[in-house]
Amino acid sequence: MIKVLFLIHDLGQGGAEKVLVNLVNNMDPARFDISVTALFGGGVNEQFLAPHIHYRAVWPREIRGNSHIMKLLTPKQLHRICVKEHYDIEISYLEGPSARVVSGCTDPATKLVSWIHCTIGSKAQLVRTFRHRKEAEMCYLRFDKMVFVAETVRQAFMQYGPQVKQTQVLYNTNESAKILQKADDTVGSDCMQQNEINLIAMGRIVPVKGYDRLARVHAKLRAEGYPVHTYILGQGSQQEEIVHYLAEKNLEQSFTFLGYHDNPYAYLACSDLFVCSSYSEGFSTAATEALIVGTPVCTVEVSGMKEMLGENNEYGVVIDNDEEALYQGIKSLLDDPALLAHYREKAAERGRMFSTENTVKAVEDMLLSLMA
Repeated sequence: MIKVLFLIHDLGQGGAEKVLVNLVNNMDPARFDISVTALFGGGVNEQFLAPHIHYRAVWPREIRGNSHIMKLLTPKQLHRICVKEHYDIEISYLEGPSARVVSGCTDPATKLVSWIHCTIGSKAQLVRTFRHRKEAEMCYLRFDKMVFVAETVRQAFMQYGPQVKQTQVLYNTNESAKILQKADDTVGSDCMQQNEINLIAMGRIVPVKGYDRLARVHAKLRAEGYPVHTYILGQGSQQEEIVHYLAEKNLEQSFTFLGYHDNPYAYLACSDLFVCSSYSEGFSTAATEALIVGTPVCTVEVSGMKEMLGENNEYGVVIDNDEEALYQGIKSLLDDPALLAHYREKAAERGRMFSTENTVKAVEDMLLSLMA
């Protein structure tokens, strides 16, 4: 049996955290002995780990200024603190602090994997959680394999990072059967009004998600007479700012913050359109989940969306990453009900590509090839 460690910053409400849980829960326990270690405990996704997954948190809660504190220690020192056993494979799941820790492994028999989720947009972003550029390059060159969640994420890393050689794109794992089962829950349809056009977005309410510009697009559509109601699934620091804007525009009744839900799929499934307004993404878990439940997708162009929806908008609508384009993209679908219905059919078709079986097998094959 192959002992595998996944090291992650925390198991909070983010998309990467959720797909890690999905992945490890569905890997073959007869072939892989899996441990998940979080640098900081208390994340909402901890509860969803299967009983056979060995879980521990290095520190019980996130420490304020932790990235600066961790830079006081070398990768080797961090590894001695954070990793207490021998593993055949150690995986840094997410870039940054976890990559520093795993790169500090000194056991020559252990294979090291760095799993990159975010699109690196500059050399400064690459180095942010390292002491300096040289340390970042040395750490990433220590890995036997670099995994990326989308081809665009891989290309961005290759532009700004060291010229690593062993790279692979592996798509995120979603528990498609469970998603479809949960999508049948009536809680979503009970919440939403039948005489409105229900738009939905999902993710942390933070500036990078662009919910402020989605609120402005919503205001413009309402002003033009479109009976849209926008729902946001998630929590975050920017909510108060957006609520204040909506109050100024008297739009509180048509823009709803649903908060965090264990079952977002019931809301996704009964929505008319999923909208991604993000300034940046890795490979959007929420958009993938929308496809699985058959909800049409309209998204600004961020990493992975053209891979997901097709270069020519075969399975959903990808538009330029700016506010006016987002407005025009949504409006074009609202103006053409037949086109919206067409994308509902294509969403369900594309969603089958991201089945749990397919994505988990790809990861297992990658890990087995490392040990060959």
